[in-house]
Amino acid sequence: MDGRTAAADPDAGMTPDAWWKHARIALPASAGKASVTIRLDRGLLDWFRKQGRGYQTKINAVLRAFVEAQGRRS
Repeated sequence: MDGRTAAADPDAGMTPDAWWKHARIALPASAGKASVTIRLDRGLLDWFRKQGRGYQTKINAVLRAFVEAQGRRS
């Protein structure tokens, strides 16, 4: 990558603010999930719960991203 930003690229169109207003997180399909009990810091859990419905799915996505990032380091 050469460090250019989308704003500096004449071929890149900017995404309108209206599009972002309705954007949603898209998570990859899972091969199945297992029910587990896990202990989390209270503040961490409270933050995810404040994000609303689907907070457990978001926690899963964060953990998946971490695992994938670790795999790239190996």
